[in-house]
Amino acid sequence: MNTLHILQKQLAKFNTDRDWDQFHCPRNLAMSLCVEASELLECFLWTKDDDVIPERKYQDLNDEVADILICLLNFCEKTHIDLEAAFEQKLKKNALKYPVEKARGSCAKYDEL
Repeated sequence: MNTLHILQKQLAKFNTDRDWDQFHCPRNLAMSLCVEASELLECFLWTKDDDVIPERKYQDLNDEVADILICLLNFCEKTHIDLEAAFEQKLKKNALKYPVEKARGSCAKYDEL
C-alpha cells in the first residue's frame, strides 16, 4: 500500500469518527479545494517574487499545503479517483506534449513549441 492510500485511509477514519462524510459531496469538496488553494496564495499576497519567506510564515504554508492535500484526498475518495494512477497518467500525457528536446528551458505552451 502506498503512502497516498495510507493517508487516505487515515483521513477516511478521521472523517467517519466525526460523521463528516455527510457533508462531502464532490461539489463541496471541489469548492473547498479552491478555497484552500486561495488561502495558500494569500500567504504570498503583497510580496515580491524575490522576497525571502520569513521563518514564521513556514507554519502557515505547511498548514495550507496540508489543507489542500486533505481536500484533494477527500475529493478523490468521494469520486473514486486513484490519485497515484491519475498522477502517473497525466505525467505521461505531459511528457508527450512537452518533450524534453522542445520544452527544456521554455515556458511556452505545448502548442507553441
